[in-house]
Amino acid sequence: MILSISYLYWLVGIILLMTSGMILSDKSHPRRFASGGFWLIYAVIFLIGDKLPPALVGALVIVMALIAGFGGVLAGRIRTLSEDVRRASAARLGNSLFVPALTIPLVTVIGTLSAKYLMVGGVPLLDPKNVTLVAFGVGCIAAVILACILTRDTPAQSVKEARRLTEALGWAVVLPQMLGMLGLVFSDAGVGKAVAHLVTTTINMDTRIVAVAVYCIGMALFTVIMGNGFAAFPVMTGGVGVPVLVGLHHANPAAMVAIGMFSGYCGTLLTPMAANFNIVPAALLELPDKNAVIKVQIPTALALLGANIVLLYVLM
Repeated sequence: MILSISYLYWLVGIILLMTSGMILSDKSHPRRFASGGFWLIYAVIFLIGDKLPPALVGALVIVMALIAGFGGVLAGRIRTLSEDVRRASAARLGNSLFVPALTIPLVTVIGTLSAKYLMVGGVPLLDPKNVTLVAFGVGCIAAVILACILTRDTPAQSVKEARRLTEALGWAVVLPQMLGMLGLVFSDAGVGKAVAHLVTTTINMDTRIVAVAVYCIGMALFTVIMGNGFAAFPVMTGGVGVPVLVGLHHANPAAMVAIGMFSGYCGTLLTPMAANFNIVPAALLELPDKNAVIKVQIPTALALLGANIVLLYVLM
């Protein structure tokens, strides 16, 4: 039996379903029906979204946007372990607390690199099309098991913590998926071609360094606008990357794609549109300036963007 990406989707859907159930049954929650309904819809999309008509899934997404837009997704008051219990547990565990967190990348890397050797009856154990994501899912499960063993707690407590973190992040959890799809919509709508026409008619792309700079900076700027590098990627790669860097300057597609996405991530550090990365942490830390995280990241983002331009120029 192949471990496919579908199992990971179902696992996420089940966790969201349990989160929704806990919210709906919490009578003290300020928006239990709206918030519970939001996570219920999201769970349904993960569980059976591929079986539903695309128009219906689109309608459900619109309902989710309306619920979030009208302030329906709020966090409830969740009962947690007392401060004394948590401090005592932290003192007992010490640095071993990092073991579950480090397990996730370790299992992901091992699973990805050894996937071609993991065979059962000549059939690959991990889905060849989504090896990294499946290995990542396995790593998350292993981390939860280790966390339960180390803390001597139950899986039920991990579900409660999943609910707490999900509610703390709120509707921003959905942004990466939504904005990633926005990039595909822009691509199908011909935005990439429009960008290519605009850029090639206003900027001389015959010079390689200019073409590289336009692509990398464009990835960062579109990410700032859209809030997600996955949304910017099809627009800039379809408009500049493929026709100019690959077609005109014969760039290495692998280097272009990798460094292009990294340039997009530089834009992620600079935008409030990437709310789950930049705005939510400021809220969780109760910082007085909601843009404090972005302000701290600006020097790093600009330095990395400059380095990406040089790297792509050298490696393309």
